[in-house]
Amino acid sequence: MLNETAKGVYTIAVTPFLPDGAIDFDSIDRMVDFYIEQGATGLTILGMMGEAGKLSAHESMQVVDRVIARTSVPVVVGVSAPGYAAMETLSKASMDAGAAGVMVAPTSNLRSDSQITAYYHGAARVLGDAPFVLQDFPLATGVVIPTNVILQIVDDCPTCVMLKHEDWPGLEKITALRAASDAGSRRISILCGNGGMYLLEEILRGADGAMTGFAYPEMMAQVVAAVNAGDESRARDIFDAYMPMVRYEAQPGLGLAIRKYSLAQRGAIAHPTLRNPGATLNAIAAREVDILAQRQTAALRKLGV
Repeated sequence: MLNETAKGVYTIAVTPFLPDGAIDFDSIDRMVDFYIEQGATGLTILGMMGEAGKLSAHESMQVVDRVIARTSVPVVVGVSAPGYAAMETLSKASMDAGAAGVMVAPTSNLRSDSQITAYYHGAARVLGDAPFVLQDFPLATGVVIPTNVILQIVDDCPTCVMLKHEDWPGLEKITALRAASDAGSRRISILCGNGGMYLLEEILRGADGAMTGFAYPEMMAQVVAAVNAGDESRARDIFDAYMPMVRYEAQPGLGLAIRKYSLAQRGAIAHPTLRNPGATLNAIAAREVDILAQRQTAALRKLGV
């Protein structure tokens, strides 16, 4: 079961599709193996990057069952939904299937601190014993969750064991949360998103690792390992080598198409298809990604990686 000590790299997994939009189950197997081989210590599925909103309830459970059957690493399932009923149903089914925990983002209609707190109180009740990740991603949800509200939720809800930190800018939030735990508040795991854009600084601020979908999960694993080994200089060198690709992936509205293209090029999935409606890369953009990948490989070779 997921708990407050979780660390490392929980890769946010894509959902592979065939060119006609059907789920590509063979690619799910390949993708899971690929993520683990590249250093993932856990997987998070049915998140925003997993196009969860484009799947039926039946398809969602098909993906959950297939991923869990393929891997022995912890699997976190995104169960965010407009209402508690769908959240409760998917969470129970996922936990029964062997998931380690679930992830919940706030609904976009939450505006006040009290509304946010009440929402997570209700989520914790319907999730029961399932440990959950609080997803803090204001750029996508439109909901800003202040540090004191996160601390209140953590204090009120023992099953909240992890924060997926995706605020931007948000480094000060990590510092404040770690200062609070040092002062006696319950310490939970903090894994960070944003495509790895700020991973190095986030780890140095006290985060426990990454929970994001950058198409090169080995970058996160290598940076986290170097920092943990006390070699900040090497961590910076590795991070810098991947930064042009991280930057290119960060384009709003196109990032997932770029990631799926890269994953297909790397053999992790068979097709770069996004389920409709979804973006696609044109030939110019694909060529730009190819050039970045070539230069990235050359930079890493010089570092002996």
